Amino acid sequence: MNQQILVIDDDQDLCRVLSNFLKKSNFEVDVAYKADDGLKLLREKSYDLILCDYRLPDMTGVEALQKIKVLSPESAVIIITGYSDVRTAVDTFKYGANDYVTKPLYPDELLVTVKETIQKNQEKNQQKTGQSPSNPKGNAKAQELSPKFIPGSSQASKKVQQHIDLIGPTDMSVLIIGETGTGKEFVSNSIHLKSSRAGKPFIAIDCGALPKELAGSELFGHVKGSFTGAIADKVGSFELANGGTIFLDEIGNLSYENQVKLLRVIQERKIKRIGGQRDIPIDVRIIAATNENLIDAIKEGKFREDLYHRINEFKINLLPIRERKDDILSFSQHFLELANQSLNKDVKGFSDQVLHHFMNYQWYGNLRELNNVVKRAVLLTQGDLVQPDALPEEITQPRVQVQQENSSSEDSHSLKSASGEAERQAIMNALEATRFNKSKAADLLNIDRKTLYNKLKLYNIQNY
Repeated sequence: MNQQILVIDDDQDLCRVLSNFLKKSNFEVDVAYKADDGLKLLREKSYDLILCDYRLPDMTGVEALQKIKVLSPESAVIIITGYSDVRTAVDTFKYGANDYVTKPLYPDELLVTVKETIQKNQEKNQQKTGQSPSNPKGNAKAQELSPKFIPGSSQASKKVQQHIDLIGPTDMSVLIIGETGTGKEFVSNSIHLKSSRAGKPFIAIDCGALPKELAGSELFGHVKGSFTGAIADKVGSFELANGGTIFLDEIGNLSYENQVKLLRVIQERKIKRIGGQRDIPIDVRIIAATNENLIDAIKEGKFREDLYHRINEFKINLLPIRERKDDILSFSQHFLELANQSLNKDVKGFSDQVLHHFMNYQWYGNLRELNNVVKRAVLLTQGDLVQPDALPEEITQPRVQVQQENSSSEDSHSLKSASGEAERQAIMNALEATRFNKSKAADLLNIDRKTLYNKLKLYNIQNY
């Protein structure tokens, strides 16, 4: 049976083109123009992959994604977005998105992304259920094309590598802090491979993608009949990881109830399936990750302080790539090689102008965004070097959205206007550099937060 794909997008022309193209590539395709219509289809049948637009007429992409994950947690999801929404789209990864593609969509690139995403998701699902992969050849290919972790050349990256070498052989719990796309799972897997558990399972769980009502079952398993829909016994992720390592990404999204259960598992080294009576001993190393400030979450009563100290025996901070510019070139070349393999091309490198744009762009999606940009650029490149016209306009012409109201052309060339424009630009640059963190932007500008807010109001600067 052909693999099933659901496309959810209000652009009917795009849906028609996608449907025809994917059907020619031997996929079965259903189409929905609203999120609600897509959710109805999900209640009737299962899909290997869902292509979902970030902007839908009846709900946001995040709302749609959360509901998709409740109805079909095993399905892979790719978010379709315009490039101006990338910084927001990358946040959908914390809710369970597997990847994103940007408009305009290119058939060859989309097909590679679709096939790789389905393959990786199937491997992940098989790993969770304890099944062995049915197509080792295909799995090896997918693994070969995946963006493997490589140590960067910056001082920050060298420090991370030293920490990996140091902490890997121990059994200490590790907490990895970093923005979305900075490589938290790759670092955790590297720690696992440095340990004596390297030959045992490495199970990665995205806590942000777990619906609250299913998280306990996913982590700890359940017995048949313990709740509606529990038609058979289920082995949880902790049992599957026994003897190895479990990686809990976005741990701050765990419900308070499941935080209590996790704390018990860490303290007693035992789990109990939902509805079960028997304690099951487990030997699992825990590596957790988050892009949130857990200290603030503790103060707000959203995260248990005792659990925080249990998972934070050793902390690794991953800086965003815009703060370790020395890594941009090495990772760009790495992703170029991967893109050449997956797209069957032979692009040699990047022009000086492209490298200049790479070094000056803020990379809100970090390594994940860089990887996607390089792959698309390689697809569009006909010669030996990637040129600027293969990059999205948002990279070659970065800008902040600014509303200029009540400004007449009469005073546009005045000295006051010129100085104001320079001040506005300085504020825009600071906001870009700090990813719109107003406290950090104020520090960068050497002004207090209140003054910054007044300036934002004065110049009608809207960050998004």
